[in-house]
Amino acid sequence: MRILVLGAGVVGTASAWYLAQAGHDVSVIERQTVAGNETSYANGGQISVSHAEPWANLHVFGNLAKWLGREDAPLLWRWRADPAQLAWGARFLLECLPARTRRNMAAIVSLSLYSRSRLQALRSELGLAYDHLERGILHIYTDPREFEMASQAAAQMREFGLDRHTVDVARCLEIEPALGDARHLLVGGDYTASDESGDAHKFTRALAERAAAAGVRFHYGCGIERLLVSGEQIVGVDTCSEGVRQTLQADAYVVALGSYSPHLLRPLGIGLPVYPAKGYSATLTLAEGSSAPTVSLTDDERKLVFSRLGNRLRVAGTAEFNGYNLDLNPVRSQALLDGARRLFPRLQIVGEPEYWCGLRPATPSNVPYIGRRRYSNLWLNTGHGTLGWTMACGSGAALADLISGRRAEPEFPFIGC
Repeated sequence: MRILVLGAGVVGTASAWYLAQAGHDVSVIERQTVAGNETSYANGGQISVSHAEPWANLHVFGNLAKWLGREDAPLLWRWRADPAQLAWGARFLLECLPARTRRNMAAIVSLSLYSRSRLQALRSELGLAYDHLERGILHIYTDPREFEMASQAAAQMREFGLDRHTVDVARCLEIEPALGDARHLLVGGDYTASDESGDAHKFTRALAERAAAAGVRFHYGCGIERLLVSGEQIVGVDTCSEGVRQTLQADAYVVALGSYSPHLLRPLGIGLPVYPAKGYSATLTLAEGSSAPTVSLTDDERKLVFSRLGNRLRVAGTAEFNGYNLDLNPVRSQALLDGARRLFPRLQIVGEPEYWCGLRPATPSNVPYIGRRRYSNLWLNTGHGTLGWTMACGSGAALADLISGRRAEPEFPFIGC
């Protein structure tokens, strides 16, 4: 089958790889000049099944009240005259019901566990190098109440098969000795030894190169203008590259455009509740001998993650709901560095931090849309939110199974299948 994958972020590239491995003739359309150059470029670096608790839960309301009006708040909602934003917010509130939260968590854990295993197999098979570390992820807590609630969430995740275990402060310091200077701040943590970290951009570039060598055609610098419909099928996609317009055709089409997926689908009458949640990161080049973590960390209070990528430390997090705005907010950028200095006051860096922001494609439930939608040959792989890197390989492998007429392995609410 001839398949066009729209988008070469980590999710689209993984989809292309697994579709090609399933025997399909695959082409990828990407507006950037290389793969993984937008939301996959400088994310938090965590393969974090342990982050499976959806944003939409009853506990979020206390935090929202605490963060209201703060420019450096971990979650910042900027009101806009945007019906899509308002509709997304209303659906988010509905997903906070306990039964929905538990259902969503089960789906996220199932797909994420499967995805992590596929990533590990792919890394072993292809010998991919992307500054990965297999030292687990440690969540740390500075608020006793948040720690208690996290212990309950960890217990739920263990029910779903994840090895997330609550640990005391002493054990936190054993796992990551660089936290010694922040001992007075900590009340406890939870540790998922099977989680990993690595550079998503390096991974995506490396996988795209292997996919191209295996026969996948990548059309870089190629903008996607619209999908063409005839009857019950998609019959082509209009593209533009260096001013030259061209219609590309295939037997099936995969939309993996992250936050921009709704823009392409809306003219077809397909409403997709995916909204951009802008995340920030700072990449710090470490001075030789600097006291810095090697275990990937999550600071629950400030919603920041820390991942060691070779001689670099990636500090990332926060969510800003501000439409498709990609301006770097200096207050929010500085909050990343302040968060790092708070935990690691002896951190020594070389040069200036490299600040970045990207638009995570968030759904109200945090559950991505994977499967077929409305047209018989239109497939979606989008809406992964903060877990795109975590879910990419599993999403791509599962989608390849579905398109090939096979049952996908993970227990997950695939759409239209």
